Amino acid sequence: MPHLARVVRQGRVRSVIGSAVEVEGLADARVGALCTVEPGDGRAGFAAEIVGFRDGRTWLMPLEARHGVAPGWRVAPQTSRAVVPAGTCALGRVLDGLGRPIDGGAPLTDAEIAPLHRAPEPALTRPRIAEPLDLGVRALNAFTTAGRGARLGIFAGSGVGKSTLLGQIARFTACDVAVIALIGERGREVREFLERDLGAGLERSAVVVATSDESAALRVRAAHAATAIAESFRDAGKHVLLLMDSLTRFCMALREIGLAAGEPPATRGYPPSMWSALPALVERAGTAPSGGSITGIYTVLVEGDDQLEPVADAARSLLDGHVVLTRELSERGHFPPIDVLQSVSRVMPDVTSDAHRGLAQRAREALATHRAAEDLIATGAYQSGSDPQIEWARRVEPPLRKLLRQPAHQRADLAASVASLAAVLDAGKAGAP
Repeated sequence: MPHLARVVRQGRVRSVIGSAVEVEGLADARVGALCTVEPGDGRAGFAAEIVGFRDGRTWLMPLEARHGVAPGWRVAPQTSRAVVPAGTCALGRVLDGLGRPIDGGAPLTDAEIAPLHRAPEPALTRPRIAEPLDLGVRALNAFTTAGRGARLGIFAGSGVGKSTLLGQIARFTACDVAVIALIGERGREVREFLERDLGAGLERSAVVVATSDESAALRVRAAHAATAIAESFRDAGKHVLLLMDSLTRFCMALREIGLAAGEPPATRGYPPSMWSALPALVERAGTAPSGGSITGIYTVLVEGDDQLEPVADAARSLLDGHVVLTRELSERGHFPPIDVLQSVSRVMPDVTSDAHRGLAQRAREALATHRAAEDLIATGAYQSGSDPQIEWARRVEPPLRKLLRQPAHQRADLAASVASLAAVLDAGKAGAP
């Protein structure tokens, strides 16, 4: 029987509404698949991703610049399923949302192929989180101890210092591999993060970048691509640190796609699909029967420093803990600007000793007492020596604040962090209530 060329059914552009491209005649296509949109006269086209179907039409979101698109342009599927290159060849490299190197290096060779979208591990097959993870940051190790396979959020307003803290965590965390997703960042910040904040940590890291000027579909795809790369290492039994900056901009990209595709806006303009896409992404991190794990640390950009805005509130309910960075501490030059009284790790009871938790609770009590009495002390309304609890808090608070400060280039391991906390509290025992 003679060889027959495979027939690829093509569609045609019918209309363009905002960022969305409506296509007719495109059959056997799946959501998440890539397509090429081109004029058919030899001029270059652009790549697009299928995001939905309606009334016999297919809706695409461009992944690249789409200058000059017009009705009648040809649309041809590139792949039947959404995949991303993964494996050890991605370490030390910087990729875009399609898995293409953007660091000027050679193309990825011998790459494993990982599915872009994958169901999270079933709840009952996931091993429990029982091992602490050393993040290399004293405030986190002592007060919000993470576990391997946990998911933590770093909640902060703009310009507070979350990227610097993220780089510190990437360099100093005790893990096999780090996968870093920079979603919606300014182009200038990407190089700064790689060279100033991450530094030598790039050697054991795979970095996926989709800047703010790139399409919403590419920003969403980059978040899933980073997660897929992390999953491939976890399947090989590795302990992976997945850092995503930021989860908020991932949600904003989903909002842009949903509204362009005709979804009704809900809270703060976010479409209903966003509220299901968010847990679908973060639930992919965690432990697995392979023995590997993905510890996810996601930054959440808090609009107007409002900790109760919708994305922050939803993320807080989905994650295993939250670390709050405050502008007040940042303005005082306190780095990292972690407010330990507002921060919590829900897995800390499972991965720390009773003694460690007792120290952290005692330190929180001192900080909370001092904060409550600050106004009285500042205005002279408090009479020195009248309250033993306040006297103890006044004595312990300065060394605790010193302990919570840590230069970005310095590492503090878990055992040393707990020992430092114990030393501060022991020194303040005299006269303690």
